[in-house]
This record gives sequence, structure tokens and C-alpha cells, in this order.
Amino acid sequence: SAMPLVSFGGGSPHDCAKGIALVATNGGDIRDYEGVDKSLKKMLPMVAVNTTAGTASEMTRFCIITDEERHVKMAIVDWHTTPDIAVDDPELMLAMPKHLTAATGMDALTHAIEAYLSTASTPVTDACALHAIKLISTYLKVAVSDGATNLQARDMMTYAEFLAGMAFNSASLGYVHAMAHQLGGMYNLPHGVCNAVLLPVVQEHNAKHVPALFVDVASAMGLTSVGSQDSERAVALVIRTLRHLSQEVGIPENLAELGVKREDFEALAANAMRDACGATNPFQPTKEEVIQMFEEAYTQTYS
Repeated sequence: SAMPLVSFGGGSPHDCAKGIALVATNGGDIRDYEGVDKSLKKMLPMVAVNTTAGTASEMTRFCIITDEERHVKMAIVDWHTTPDIAVDDPELMLAMPKHLTAATGMDALTHAIEAYLSTASTPVTDACALHAIKLISTYLKVAVSDGATNLQARDMMTYAEFLAGMAFNSASLGYVHAMAHQLGGMYNLPHGVCNAVLLPVVQEHNAKHVPALFVDVASAMGLTSVGSQDSERAVALVIRTLRHLSQEVGIPENLAELGVKREDFEALAANAMRDACGATNPFQPTKEEVIQMFEEAYTQTYS
């Protein structure tokens, strides 16, 4: 007869509710559950009513909690934090402002791309990820520019974020999220914006290890000029298109614009390497390589 929780909003309210519900049944401190499957009991019953598209926290096992003492975002990846019911109604998203639509949409795109490139991906997660990429590439710009009245764009972005959630809930993520969590924890920056800035940089490094996967990503993004064997062209077009999409929806072009400080790169990199999301990245970078990716994201431009 446990009392259920209802969360209403985007990723932060859902994750807060998950944290409360997990500690309520397992005891201890929320920090005890950082990492993968650390709890012994399912959280309290939970209904997540979602208003963004989005984090997919309303239907995944991921729970991100900021530790204000360590200035990090803890990744709690635990099947016991999966909500019992997820409610996704695009009409609840019509009032979402442009900047939030853009940031959450780029978060969903990052979920899909990282899940597709994940070392834990499967044909099922690949199908979800690629269709999410297709929908986001088609509808995100419309949802940002005309989201107050275009219910179709909101509807398709809702499906896209849910599909991306289905993909990364099983396949997990990669170093975009591992690094973005640290930026959010240290500087209190919007998660989706951090993902968007980091996404093309990390994918340039991933492409050195799994270039063939970018052919399918390019196709899902509608880049029809890429041949089925032309991975080099696919990589170049995907990276360029990711930057162009971010620019079009109003994402700042680099970490310098977000107020990130170079002197923090070493600490950010050390924390990123401990983040559970990085375990399924296509390659495991050294600390120096993570610092280099932060540096590239700090100086990149749209021109």
C-alpha cells in the first residue's frame, strides 16, 4: 500500500521524484546509488507526466542528480528507477519556449546518436535510434519556430524523444553525456545545451573508431548524397549538419560562450571518466583525450 508519486514536467522533476522514491524504499543517502544498479528494491510506484521532448526520464532507468558538494551530476542507472506509467501528451508541450524546445530536442538527438554508436546497441535499439534521428532532423526546427501552434511537430518530437529513450534505456549512452553531466554540475548549465555543444566534437573522435556507423546516421538525417560505402563523406556531412542544426535552433556555438573556464578542464575530465554513461562509448578516451575534447568544444565555431 505504498503511496505513489506523480511527477509533472521535464527531466529535473522526474529525476527528483525518482531519487525521493528510491531512497524511500531503500534507505540511506541518494549518493549511495550513484553508478549502475546499486539499489536492492524498486522505488515507490511512480507516474511521470511529461512536458518536454526531451530527456525521456519519464520512461527510462536513468536518474541524474546534482551533488552540490562535489559539483557533479551523479548518474544513477538502475532498473529500479523506471516509472510505472509514462504520460506523453504533445498538447502539454505547446507552451514550451523556443530555447527549451531547442535544448531538449538536441538532448533527444544526442540520446539517439549515442545509443546507435553504443557498444551495447542491438538491432532493436538501433531501429529506435535511427527513427528518432529521422524524426528530430525533420521536425525539431519546426517545433522551435512554430511550436506554439504546430501540433504535428510537437507530436512527432514526442515520439522521437520516446524512441530515443527506448534506445538508450537499453544501449546506454557515451562521452557526450559523461562530459555534459560535469558541465551541468559545475556551472549549473542546461543539460541539452551542453550536449548540443559537445555532440559534434565527441562524434568526430568516435568516427575514427566506428566510421561505418555514420553512413546510417547520415541517411537517417536525410543526407541522401552519401553512398552506402562512403563513410568518410558521411562523417563530414553528419558533423557539419549537427553544427548547422544547433546554429539554426539557437544553441551557443562553444563552451566559451557558456562561461566554462579552461582551468577546470582537468577536473571536468577526471569526473567525466567516472561517469557511468561513458562505459558504452565506441572508444575509451584517456584523460588527455577528454581534456582535448573539452578544448575543441571550447573553441569551435559555426563558420
